[in-house]
Amino acid sequence: MNFGKNPLGIHALCIVGGWSEAEARQAISTAAATGYDLIEIPMLDPDKIDVAMTARLLEEYGIAPTISLGLGPTSDLSSEDPDIAARGEALLGKVVSIGRDIGSTHLCGVIYSAMTKYGAPASRSSVEQSAEALSRICAAAAASDIQVGVEVVNRYETNIANTAAEGVALCKMIGAPNARVHLDTYHMNIEEADMARAIVETGDMLGYFHLGESHRGYLGTGSIDFAPAFEALAQIDYSGPLVFESFSSEIVDPQLSNILGVWRNLWTDGGDLIGHARDFMKAHIKAAAQVNQLMTSDLKGDVRYG
Repeated sequence: MNFGKNPLGIHALCIVGGWSEAEARQAISTAAATGYDLIEIPMLDPDKIDVAMTARLLEEYGIAPTISLGLGPTSDLSSEDPDIAARGEALLGKVVSIGRDIGSTHLCGVIYSAMTKYGAPASRSSVEQSAEALSRICAAAAASDIQVGVEVVNRYETNIANTAAEGVALCKMIGAPNARVHLDTYHMNIEEADMARAIVETGDMLGYFHLGESHRGYLGTGSIDFAPAFEALAQIDYSGPLVFESFSSEIVDPQLSNILGVWRNLWTDGGDLIGHARDFMKAHIKAAAQVNQLMTSDLKGDVRYG
């Protein structure tokens, strides 16, 4: 059983809004000091990432990186405009190179379309076009042992993968061994009829998992019931990263914050926020593992009643 040994991660925007050397040091050192195993670094503008500096700080503080991004309207991999689609593939290729150079284990996010609200469903041809391009990206990522996660997000942020089942279908279409589904409780709370069942049915196709509250603030203070999600993760023996993601107007990335509508001040102390998230995740991991063990013993007839 590997569940419970998952790397715990934190999204950098819980700590800083940019990636200057001072900000990178603050984010990486804070994540490490709080007991996280990895930090997720957003790559919306990879040209602003100082690769050598980032790699040096990651090594200095002994924390692993993952990288994420969402494509935009001018880099939409599913676009009917071949120049836009080509620009998206080139961007992802650049991000893979950065991931290789800083030692990232995962590349994830909305990497199959623009992260925006579409006015119509995706056509079959646009989905196939995106999958074909991602198969090439996966091949490049595999050369550096990077797993590629396609993030399933709500209908207001893409028209391709809104449910776990659609994420699985897209990964199968991509057809690469390092293509995996990236699920996020914030989005699942909007789109899934049964979050736990969706996790179980994703099974070993699940490669990356975001923990986000319904309002994107402190875990446990919104409307999401996290216990069944953790129990489902234990049931499938999920061993990948568990990464906390939260946004507040206290810390702003001018590009991402506006895309996601991060206009409310949900918290002011990022240090307290991520410490609470660490404890919340550890408690739920432990509880879910115990529930799963009891259920397994019960099915085997091993439960002893006093």
